[in-house]
Amino acid sequence: MEETKVRERIDDFLEHLSVEKGYSPNTLSAYKIDLTQFLDHLMALAEGRRWVWAGVEKSDIISYIMRLKEERQYASSTVARKVAAIKSFFHFLWREGHISDDPTATLDSPRVEKRLPRVISFEEVKTLLAQPSKGGGAKGLRDHALLHLLYATGMRASEAVSLNLDDLNLASASVRCWGKGSKERIIPIYAQAVEALREYVERGRREFLKPENPGERALFLNQRGRKLTRQGLWLIVKGYVKEAGLPEGVTPHTLRHSFATHMLDGDADLINVQQLLGHASVSTTQIYTHVSSERLREVYDRSHPRAKE
Repeated sequence: MEETKVRERIDDFLEHLSVEKGYSPNTLSAYKIDLTQFLDHLMALAEGRRWVWAGVEKSDIISYIMRLKEERQYASSTVARKVAAIKSFFHFLWREGHISDDPTATLDSPRVEKRLPRVISFEEVKTLLAQPSKGGGAKGLRDHALLHLLYATGMRASEAVSLNLDDLNLASASVRCWGKGSKERIIPIYAQAVEALREYVERGRREFLKPENPGERALFLNQRGRKLTRQGLWLIVKGYVKEAGLPEGVTPHTLRHSFATHMLDGDADLINVQQLLGHASVSTTQIYTHVSSERLREVYDRSHPRAKE
């Protein structure tokens, strides 16, 4: 099979995920990278010989997995993601009739070492949220509103930058968020976040608008008057993390983790937290119960040092 035809199968699969499954651009990009990397491995093994997807065997995939683990030394979570992409791809090929047997049908997924998500304390969150106000101006108003929104809702970075003005309802203190698979959820916002967003929308946002694009509807704008990008959001948070003296590893996702953990610390219902985060399964949310328990033990140990003896 010509290389072009081989790659076309991957393109067909990605189009299926986009059109029929509603996968986000970020997820599609990750799948494309993973499958292209796998294809490059297979083509290197073929050494210029012609081959077809139907000729790929389970042993070829296992050897690739071992290479990822031993030679490339990828983390177990990364290997598991790449294997999941390969399994999904071959299932698609089998269902579409491009192959008669699925070589991944009996392939076990790699075990992933579960790591507790990183969170910061409520006091550290307060310190971080206070940083933008020190700079003032439209940028300070935007960043103050952005940080408050991230912590108030537990949104993913991609969800926050995708918000439009119409998604924000200050009167009802809520925001409409479009999550994975274009699923809609309405998230309440606490009063301080509402006020920060109101000040930004009424006083700060207009300074970001440009004459050539006055009708821009994105909620958070960059200096060019366009929708703030996910990378731009990450850089904003990274800058304030440094100013606040917090660890470098604190990211926008840390605020999402902290939101969930602090909610459970405050006796919030697990199902409610699941819905706010947009998790498809409550099992995904349950990891935060472990984080919450770990935090409570740390507090107890600091208050009762003799308990460790």
